[in-house]
Amino acid sequence: MFIQDLKIGWYLATRQLRRTSPWTTILIIFVMVLTFLNLTVISGILVGLIEGSVQQNKDKYTGDIIISNLDQKSYIENSPYVVSVVKNNSNIKYSSVRYIAGGSVEANYKTKTSDKDKIESAGAFVTGVNPDDEQNVTGIYSSLVEGSFLTEGDYDQIVIGSDLLKKYTVTESPGFEAINAEVGSRVRLKIGDVSREVVVKGILKSKVNEIGRRIFLPENQLRSILSRDDYGVNEIAIKIKDGVTAEEVRDSLVASGIRDFAKVQTFEEALPKFLDQIKTTFAILGNIISLIGLVVASITVFIVIFINAITRKKFIGILKAIGIRGRAIEWSYIFQSFFYAIVGSMIGLVVLYGIAQPFVAANPINFPFSDGIIVAPINETFLKVLLLIFATILAGYIPARMIVRKNTLDSVLGR
Repeated sequence: MFIQDLKIGWYLATRQLRRTSPWTTILIIFVMVLTFLNLTVISGILVGLIEGSVQQNKDKYTGDIIISNLDQKSYIENSPYVVSVVKNNSNIKYSSVRYIAGGSVEANYKTKTSDKDKIESAGAFVTGVNPDDEQNVTGIYSSLVEGSFLTEGDYDQIVIGSDLLKKYTVTESPGFEAINAEVGSRVRLKIGDVSREVVVKGILKSKVNEIGRRIFLPENQLRSILSRDDYGVNEIAIKIKDGVTAEEVRDSLVASGIRDFAKVQTFEEALPKFLDQIKTTFAILGNIISLIGLVVASITVFIVIFINAITRKKFIGILKAIGIRGRAIEWSYIFQSFFYAIVGSMIGLVVLYGIAQPFVAANPINFPFSDGIIVAPINETFLKVLLLIFATILAGYIPARMIVRKNTLDSVLGR
């Protein structure tokens, strides 16, 4: 009997769909497509906003793995050994050794006319790098907006992050520090008790704070200023080879004993905790917004099928009068709802993975603190498709059930 109800329901459903106005069918499918995109794209963009920041942090700053000094130390102790372990690891493709010191940069020290004039000054982390190594790991040249990056032979030249320049910032909040300078400007760099006049060779603009608020100069010059030999390494950013995971390489580095001298973290472990918290929050917000859209779509389907069933109430009554079971009629509306949901979801999948996600990946959304992408994992999307189908079927079944349960004679007579 169940199989027979299914067959009859399928026949009634296909017959009804063929006779339904194509504009009605298109409208319902369009609503399904929009609902699917609301379920996936809205939450995907909200999560992608933070994921974009995470990806930039990895690409422009930490690499796949970052080694840094222990919290209670000012630099990585036994640095030569740590560097040699990194250089000799067969799974590491590139590495960049960084020397870092707190400092400041001043701009108008030559032009101020009296002691009352305030010198423009901004605090920054001064970072000494090997230019070629840093480019290999983070592609730092791509962040240049003016001038050029350092070369190994440069002396008394710096590349400065745009967050330290008033030209590129609009925030004037208390405690905010920035200077007026551009490529070719002479500025005064202070590191501890050492003060040097240097030339701005290039300007870096990045949404990664560690780039935007740093000053870069060749490692040899910073080490000479600090009177620091190769024991004074502060960070080592690492790019791994294809075919291995960051966790595998991290574990191999830890096994060599360097954890006694430094922190060894994957790019995910090195993320600020607030980014994970914001990511979770945005995911919840996206799901709430998506749920509202799902409810609206379900109500739409409910109304359409309810009106359809009301207008066909007499026909339904006749079907019941000639012996068609009510369960078969209900199955016909379930099949119709399933058709709308599955076609809408298929079109939505094409739009999401064939158009929206590749387009946004190639042209990230320009948010103030990250380049947003659309995050839509296949497994999560599949669950959302199932949720949409279930909600649509339920929205189609309820009104059909309401009409079918009416007295057969009343339905035939239109009462």
